[in-house]
Amino acid sequence: MTELLHITERAVWEDAASTGAYQMSTRGVSLAHQGFIHCSLPHQLREVAEAIYADAGDLVVLVIEPSKLTSPVKYEAGDGAPGGEQYPHIYGPLPVAAVTAVIPVTRDAAGQMLLPERAEEFGRAEQIPLPEQIPQADQSEPADVNPGPRPR
Repeated sequence: MTELLHITERAVWEDAASTGAYQMSTRGVSLAHQGFIHCSLPHQLREVAEAIYADAGDLVVLVIEPSKLTSPVKYEAGDGAPGGEQYPHIYGPLPVAAVTAVIPVTRDAAGQMLLPERAEEFGRAEQIPLPEQIPQADQSEPADVNPGPRPR
């Protein structure tokens, strides 16, 4: 099955990654409000990115493995009109575990977004570590290096 893509602001993704589930539909619209998460196929990403995020900074593309989703995916016309191009919509929260890569969106000197254009390019793009790939700091208390009596 083809990987699904979702573009979002880095801060929104980082918040979701810390909770275990992503719950935004699209820019400024929650899953609870819309009822599904807008996604794209690789050939649809540029059009969506330029239409919704042209003026946004610090973006990332989430690469999603559909077999790891816990909610159904439906392909529906992007503007709701019959006969329109079909876009994948996830009808429920996106588990962080279903995100196989997080790709930062950069821009060229003219400000155009630099996005991978074909599915095979997503594996070669620079990636941001996923939450489980980031080493966690030791949260235990440091050992007492001076076990003698403490000054008063």
